[in-house]
Amino acid sequence: MKLFKCTKCGQLLYFENSLCECCKSPLGFIPETLNLATLEPGENMTYTLQAADKKPLLGKLFGNNPKPAFKYCANYQYGVCNWLIPAESPKTYCRACELNHIVPDLTNTEYVRQWGLIEAAKHRLIYSLLEMKLPLVSKFENPETGLSFDFLTDFNAAQRVLTGHENGLITLNINEADDDKRELFRKEMNEPYRTLLGHFRHEVGHYYWDRLIDNSPFIDEYRQLFGDEREDYGQALQRHYAQGAPTDWGLNYISEYATTHSWEDWAETWAHYLHIMDTLETADTFGVSVAPRIAEKSDHANAVIKAKPYEQQNFEKLLDMWLPLTFAINSINRSMGNHDLYPFVIQPKVVEKLAFIHKVCFASKVN
Repeated sequence: MKLFKCTKCGQLLYFENSLCECCKSPLGFIPETLNLATLEPGENMTYTLQAADKKPLLGKLFGNNPKPAFKYCANYQYGVCNWLIPAESPKTYCRACELNHIVPDLTNTEYVRQWGLIEAAKHRLIYSLLEMKLPLVSKFENPETGLSFDFLTDFNAAQRVLTGHENGLITLNINEADDDKRELFRKEMNEPYRTLLGHFRHEVGHYYWDRLIDNSPFIDEYRQLFGDEREDYGQALQRHYAQGAPTDWGLNYISEYATTHSWEDWAETWAHYLHIMDTLETADTFGVSVAPRIAEKSDHANAVIKAKPYEQQNFEKLLDMWLPLTFAINSINRSMGNHDLYPFVIQPKVVEKLAFIHKVCFASKVN
């Protein structure tokens, strides 16, 4: 993710900030420019922009209007969204929140707390999809090809709510927002890694398989890399939970769960692709470089993270930066007594799959 700063005082900002902790200026994210803007309060709960934040917008959203005005998304009142909408728009929800179909009971403060954590992860997902310029529309706007989210508790259903995707609807159990409960699920599923953002990235991978691969010119190459998706999914799932992954799964897959079925291999690899892209963008904006003192200059442990990953068509160049970065960060985590930030090994077969996803995404960009 890009690095943001307050244009009033220069303070560095987090993506989720709605207030500058230094000068106390209100902040809001503008999805059309992917910028966290510094705001000036206006009339009737609207806001105008600091001069430096206006330049990218003029001619794009407001023509030559010198004072473009915005309003916060309706979910700002719950402290779960800092995204903006043009003040004259009839919409009340932003690009991220308009995708919500069911949210938790907002009279329950515990549910609102969990929902806030969920929305923080979901907004990061939507940021990446906008950066990638992938087709993104709500099911309310297009029931056939749109995307939407249900955030449910076990009390919403007769049985435990499972995270999953079906025909553009992504369902998430809000208990996944809590580290202790998510850790129980992780152990139960025998996973090395389980995060809210990882869930979103995996499930939206299923959605984009439908949008980008199914009945597309990419389908034959997809089947060569990931396998035949026409295999019965239910039987494949039963086999996986009964027999587990093959002992040599690490040679061809990014995770054990990826061995379940072609669709799961795609979704798992897609999630890792988004991990790589977003993390490299963050590293680039911080000017990160990796140069171990004991390594030779030609050693593969060296890297200068200097690339805009969403604009770089050569995936191998991105991977050359990613591997040294993860080795360094994993080492730092171990110094703090934490688990590896990225506890995975990317084998050559997985590189082919990641590069294929990168190619598909570049070919699928919309204006």
